[in-house]
Amino acid sequence: MRILVATTAGAGHFAPLVPFAGACAAAGHEVRVAAPASFSGAVGQAGLHHVPLADASPEALGAVFARIPGLTMRGANDVVIRDVFGRLDAEAALPGLRAVVEDWRPDVVLREPAEVASYVVAVESGLPYVEVNIGLDAFADELATLLEEPVRELGCVAGTTAMREAPRWTLLPPSFDLEAIGALAAPSRFREPLRGDGRVDDLPPGWWEDRDDPLVYVTFGSVAAGLGLFPRFYAGVLDSLGDAPVRVLMTLGEAGAPEELGTLPANVHVERWWPQGQVMPHAAAIVGHGGFGTTMTALVAGVPQVVVPLFSSDQFANAERVHAVGAGVALREDGVADRLAGSMVPAGPAVLADLAGAVMRAVHDDELRAGARHAAEEIAALPDVADCVPLLEALVEAGR
Repeated sequence: MRILVATTAGAGHFAPLVPFAGACAAAGHEVRVAAPASFSGAVGQAGLHHVPLADASPEALGAVFARIPGLTMRGANDVVIRDVFGRLDAEAALPGLRAVVEDWRPDVVLREPAEVASYVVAVESGLPYVEVNIGLDAFADELATLLEEPVRELGCVAGTTAMREAPRWTLLPPSFDLEAIGALAAPSRFREPLRGDGRVDDLPPGWWEDRDDPLVYVTFGSVAAGLGLFPRFYAGVLDSLGDAPVRVLMTLGEAGAPEELGTLPANVHVERWWPQGQVMPHAAAIVGHGGFGTTMTALVAGVPQVVVPLFSSDQFANAERVHAVGAGVALREDGVADRLAGSMVPAGPAVLADLAGAVMRAVHDDELRAGARHAAEEIAALPDVADCVPLLEALVEAGR
């Protein structure tokens, strides 16, 4: 079976696809990942074969993002979904995706909901496809609504009707998820085991001057540092935690340089990147922004979270779900009670003033720790991600 995986050039969009693609490859099927050429490094790190597609024009993207400042969070979210994912990314990727389908003849497409060109090509070619959620199930419904017009512009006269009817897979447990109201069927749920058996004790002890305080892992994903939040916001987070009785490991991503943070508190160590699977099993708490990948990693590991949503509506939704299931604390800016309709400004002093207290609660509060463990137990009870393979085989066979 030939499986074409399709993704935009975003780590948070690609990561949910990786365990499913890996399971199919491990079962002996041929897997190729169609993604923008700029994303080749991420595909290669996942150990998968990359089919490069054209990237959207930097000038055109710049013109869209120049409209973002001053918009409400909701307005900015809608612009990115419609004009970046639905138009610029899709228009750039469409010729390459049509070519790979014609030349390679895949049997099925495994796609994420923001990669629009793969949907258009699958409908054109009559290929079966599965959509892998990149967040709450309700977000898939939101995407389908916002992408209706761009999809029709690309020549798909049926719009997103088939997108709503496609099989969907997710790594989220049911208690955490919010179902898509407009969908015809609930998603199939799977679990991905936490990777990595590394021990925090194996990290250089000089990082924390031989401290043995609880470890707090701080990460705001791979995007935030490049959005103007670095270094000021990151430095503010470290200042807030500098006197707390914890060890802090902060990762920045490629857009942040550790030396720009200046002199670090004695309890802090900063890296551009560190394997989360090695850190999370030994972390007492995590501070994150509500991105899907980091949120899922913490849920799988049963680690309490302090979520500081920053720049996207799905981060705020994930923060609310972490709070709702009792797996952590959601911190929001005072005076911006609902950022989905508020000014698009980064978290500021009000959040940072509460951060240390929220972290200590996440580390020591028995109820939060129990809530995080319950989420991990619920995920552990889901079918293994390898169980997706016979479902995909049956879908292909039914389409023949």
